[in-house]
Amino acid sequence: MLSIIKSFGLNGIDGYEVCAEVDINQGIPSYDIVGLVGTAIKESKERVRSAIKNSGFNYPITRITVNLAPANTHKDGPVYDLAIAVGILSATNQIKIENTKNFVFLGELSLDGTIRKINGVLPILISAKQLGITNLIIPYDNKNEASFLKGLNVYAVKSLKEVVSFLNDETKLEPILFCDYNETIKNFESPYNFKNVKGQSAAKRALEIAAAGGHNILMVGPPGSGKTLLAKCFPSILPNLTFEEALEVTKIHSVAGVLDNSVGIVCSRPFRSPHHTTTTVALTGGGRTAKPGEISLAHNGVLFLDELPEYSRHAIETLRQPLEDGVINVSRIENTVEYPANFTLIASMNPCPCGNFGNREKECKCTPQQIHKYLAKLSGPLMDRIDIHLEVDNVKFSDLKSTTEEESSEQIKQRVDKARQIQLNRFKGAKNYSNSKMNDVQLKKFCKLDAESEEILKLAFENFGLSARAYSRILKLARTIADLDGQENIHANHLMEAISYRTIDKKYWNN
Repeated sequence: MLSIIKSFGLNGIDGYEVCAEVDINQGIPSYDIVGLVGTAIKESKERVRSAIKNSGFNYPITRITVNLAPANTHKDGPVYDLAIAVGILSATNQIKIENTKNFVFLGELSLDGTIRKINGVLPILISAKQLGITNLIIPYDNKNEASFLKGLNVYAVKSLKEVVSFLNDETKLEPILFCDYNETIKNFESPYNFKNVKGQSAAKRALEIAAAGGHNILMVGPPGSGKTLLAKCFPSILPNLTFEEALEVTKIHSVAGVLDNSVGIVCSRPFRSPHHTTTTVALTGGGRTAKPGEISLAHNGVLFLDELPEYSRHAIETLRQPLEDGVINVSRIENTVEYPANFTLIASMNPCPCGNFGNREKECKCTPQQIHKYLAKLSGPLMDRIDIHLEVDNVKFSDLKSTTEEESSEQIKQRVDKARQIQLNRFKGAKNYSNSKMNDVQLKKFCKLDAESEEILKLAFENFGLSARAYSRILKLARTIADLDGQENIHANHLMEAISYRTIDKKYWNN
């Protein structure tokens, strides 16, 4: 007898329908599974057989053939276990086959029939909804992930026995209750706050500009100057994640298997800080199934690279495409996937291997050759894609002992939110939402300069040896500074501040 059960597979962060066709015929007992499947699916026959037996059902001792269609797409992972088990039980008349036609089945089976959680439930649910599919059965441990979508009847189950009882109309299950995203995010607060950072007013100002316009920033300073703490405080001044942004981020985290299932959705902007020993594949994404890497996990949030020159040259050069395009293409033999990667890069580094180059209080022990080799790890094209190059000095003792209350992240965030709202109105109907993503047409329209400002920019271009990309980055930065100032046009003071964030290039890289 033939049974066809619906399930879903994943291609990147997009789901597609998969049909588990189970055919049971008389013959020599065997189990064959086809459809361009991976090792985890081939091994499913042992999980399915044990789960059926240990749940109290009959496992047919006959010829079983399972086809996962479409057969021309590679499939992997244990997500199809439940669909295959339901197919076998319905083909042997242990489940009412007419009741299986209205559902999509997702879940990994344990040997005792328990249904384990799987990765990628949210993108599957979103894709199913787009295809007009509304009834799904998923693992109980994934229920929070499914609770933020309207218009779906999602049933969370704990065991194969519970699924069979429900499909045979022996018990009744209620769909997962809807959760309001806006209510959920009220309980989240960043553990880091700028009110706890003493001094460093120049760095705080630069980070405020970066947050307001979505600009990338590089902090250069000696060890212990507070670069890491400043970076960790940065997400606290970014605008709140909208529900649409949260869904995008959650899809990526769900596919990668790093989603916090106790909440079911990402409520705050990601802050990813991979170690400098991170491989290129871990940073960009990849592996046999082309999973997302740190670059994509930082989507709509922050990617913090501490001690940037310590990363491999090949790894950090892969940042160039996502910094420019907001996406990253991961190509492998079995699959090619495009993942979103629209993040703010915050990088930090010492000015030299010992960290004391340019320090007025400590002597640098590095030779000129060592300093040059250290700084040369960062290429010109990569540096051009970082809008703000900031020198961070050591905190003074007087600042550390000061009882003056520092400005809080909440106060800074209010200004950032106002500037972002100006940009949302400015780019209404366009694909970009921040000044840092302006294209050439928008740059000409929104970054007009008067004669005085043109002359200032000309002198800076000649004196600092700026590239064409650096020229446009300075204009975008000046536009953000003007937005923070509440000005419709860019003035000379806005432009001069923007230029000041590229002046350390001459000290470190252009000398």
